[in-house]
Amino acid sequence: MSRSRTTDKSPIPSVWTREQRRTDQPALSREAIVREAIAMLDAEGIEALSMRKLGSRLNAGATSLYRHVATKDELMELAVDEVAAEIHVPPAGGPDWRAAVTEAAGSFRTTALRHPWLTLVLGQAGLAYLGPNYMSFSERLAALFTAAGFPEPSRAIDAVFSYVIGMSTTEAAWLTTVARSGETESDFVARLLPAAQQASAGYDHLAAAGPETSAQAADPAKLRDDKFAYGLEVVLDGLALRLPK
Repeated sequence: MSRSRTTDKSPIPSVWTREQRRTDQPALSREAIVREAIAMLDAEGIEALSMRKLGSRLNAGATSLYRHVATKDELMELAVDEVAAEIHVPPAGGPDWRAAVTEAAGSFRTTALRHPWLTLVLGQAGLAYLGPNYMSFSERLAALFTAAGFPEPSRAIDAVFSYVIGMSTTEAAWLTTVARSGETESDFVARLLPAAQQASAGYDHLAAAGPETSAQAADPAKLRDDKFAYGLEVVLDGLALRLPK
């Protein structure tokens, strides 16, 4: 006689995989909680965000927040999905796929620099990619790369956005350091320049980069833009070789 077995599996810990709770607190919505969380993240960084502090800013207790968001991890998933709506991807099927991908990559970078915490949590925010805004972003990218003719569009997307996320992470960290100094980027670089030149004096190849470092002091934002554009062009040059002839 066979015996049936019941296997109890733990639920997947994500805001996108569980049934949403009903609440009897109309004055405090999940949308309001996420908006305030993003404001805290932008202003103070990941370390400063806690449910207790967030509740205080919303004039609500942490317990009230948990009626709308089960955990801080779920709150981060929601925050990532909310800012994903800011990323622009041009329509698929245009005459110049490189220009469209460049525009999408630039929009992601702009969003990541506007929200410096974004790239730091993308790999940690659980199943953030299941959110509707992030899914829409991914779908539009897939349509763009498919229309361009890539036989494996997902791998092409991974190649481009691994570069974009990596560069954006570095830039966001740098700009956070500058912001904490209380100086403009140009002033901060100018003050840092003598120490950087002294540190590189014994290294021939690094010392040869002196003119670029001086240019960074003159217009650091332009130099960052140029570096990002150069690397992206290299990635797209390589991808172009993968297109069917």
